[in-house]
Amino acid sequence: MISYTTVGTNFLNESSQFYDHILGLLGAKRVMEFDRGFAWAVAQDQPMFCLMTPFDEHKATISNGSMVALSAENREIVDKMHDMAIELGGADEGSPGERSEGFYAAYFRDLDGNKICITHIEMPDPESV
Repeated sequence: MISYTTVGTNFLNESSQFYDHILGLLGAKRVMEFDRGFAWAVAQDQPMFCLMTPFDEHKATISNGSMVALSAENREIVDKMHDMAIELGGADEGSPGERSEGFYAAYFRDLDGNKICITHIEMPDPESV
């Protein structure tokens, strides 16, 4: 259902390197380059995560209440991605942990202040519900 999501940046070079590292933990690679930004994906038929300078050429700002959530294969990747984001200059918005049954997540802000969630969701077996 989702084709791509975009976060704005005022620091294209630094932020693209930040995302190269943390999205690499999810197996994502840069799949597109634009004058104003980049896109990463794990496969051609999967949604992309984009980082762009604003089209109107004004300063990129964060949106209160908006967040991008990325899916990890397991809890260990959630932990590693959160740790790496902080090491690379991101800000902690919620350490890794179980938020509800089967919902394990961590939250951070990138170099521009965009809020990102990394989560691993363990869905119950449909036959047991």
